[in-house]
Amino acid sequence: MRALVFECRDLRAPCVCPFCVNEEIMQDILLTIESLQKKAEQSIQSAKDEKAIEQSRIDFLGKKSPLTELLKTVGKLPAAERPIVGDAVNKAKDYIQLLMLKKKADMDAKTMGDRMARDRLDVTLPGRGQRLGSLHPITQVRDRIEALFASMGFDVSEGFEVEDEWHNFEALNIPAHHPARNEQDTFYLDNGKLLRTHTSPVQVRYMLDHQPPIRMIAPGRVYRRDFDATHTPMFHQTEGLVIDRQVNFGHLKQMISQFLRRFFEKDDLQVRFRASYFPFTEPSAEADMQCVLCGGKGCSLCGNGWIEILGCGMVHPDVLTAGGIDANEFTGYAFGFGMDRIAMLYFGIPDLRLVFENDVRFLKQF
Repeated sequence: MRALVFECRDLRAPCVCPFCVNEEIMQDILLTIESLQKKAEQSIQSAKDEKAIEQSRIDFLGKKSPLTELLKTVGKLPAAERPIVGDAVNKAKDYIQLLMLKKKADMDAKTMGDRMARDRLDVTLPGRGQRLGSLHPITQVRDRIEALFASMGFDVSEGFEVEDEWHNFEALNIPAHHPARNEQDTFYLDNGKLLRTHTSPVQVRYMLDHQPPIRMIAPGRVYRRDFDATHTPMFHQTEGLVIDRQVNFGHLKQMISQFLRRFFEKDDLQVRFRASYFPFTEPSAEADMQCVLCGGKGCSLCGNGWIEILGCGMVHPDVLTAGGIDANEFTGYAFGFGMDRIAMLYFGIPDLRLVFENDVRFLKQF
């Protein structure tokens, strides 16, 4: 704060002008302004957040602050003192305003620095997409299945959900009198079309469009007239096909065992094969695996520690021929399993119908 210099023009007689008479009052006013400025500076420097800065503004620059009240009294001072006091008050207010702006800028810089340190992005890392919501449990299982088979060199083919009888039945060695072709099991449409009962027709179409060696899976929706705790009219299935020279049943057993152990992340998972019958494979088998929920000890889901998981076998020569492949030169194996059943085991879902009821309380768990 600048010092005031008082000088009277007439030094030959005692001065009685208002300027000299109020010298002590002027000094008190200027000291008050200087004191308020120092208090404001201390208040602003000790502020911890913007709320505290705003309170300092109200206390020292607000409509009812001492500086504002002092400025209102300038008009009552003698004319010679008004500009001095007004200038001192305005400079003090400007100085306080500047301190607040600087303090707020420092706070913003610190907040930004903390945020950058907390949210520091390593540009050398691969990108991570932000997903809105979550994937349905069946979709999660399908993605996992496709990724595992892709790592083993399999292609993915989806095909058509509306099929004809030749691709769905006849090309797969299923004769007209076979029970699977009854209307009580199959959804028939007009003009000889139907909703596919399995994804095996995709294998037939793939064979017609590709020459061996073939390694493919066909995931997708299939339809059958069935509905209970473990069956629904629409469900999801994955079928696989491998065709090459000298392919044998040992290759099939090894691939199935490896897939199940990798999918359930259990290297010592026990898998067994039982002889069975399917029109499109010969020899045929059903694969059982050790229950992943009880570890093979026996529970309400498995009963005796084993769970039937899929059907498989060596591709029937008639099916190879229908697919345009020389059965004398090439052999192959095929397998198929329900993705819904896999999902039940993977996530521990007790009733398959929960997967299709779209209950948010159920879906939000995934």
